[in-house]
Amino acid sequence: MPKLFSYGTLQMKKVQQDVFGRILIGSNEVLEKFILSQIKITDPKVIASSGTNIHPILEYTGNITDFVKGTLFDLTDEELIHADTYEVDDYKRVEITFKSGETGFVYLKNNG
Repeated sequence: MPKLFSYGTLQMKKVQQDVFGRILIGSNEVLEKFILSQIKITDPKVIASSGTNIHPILEYTGNITDFVKGTLFDLTDEELIHADTYEVDDYKRVEITFKSGETGFVYLKNNG
């Protein structure tokens, strides 16, 4: 079962209901060496679901004092594909190891 780290709108119950058709179950997690930045979303469906056109986005710093708190959710393979559809092209999904040692997927800034 894949795990997905959310630090932004995928933590919102309305977004979860819209994207996955259910409220997700997860646990607190920390991603080290990253900071949160913001991007402007133009996809009307994403804006309607989240209620905003400004979304957080992770940026790697490599600095051991930087970290982002979020939630690590258990998803099905099908739900992971739904998450890919929700996230716009400014994001890319990668697998990463978190502070706890757990591994899972996260959406990072897509630099090309």
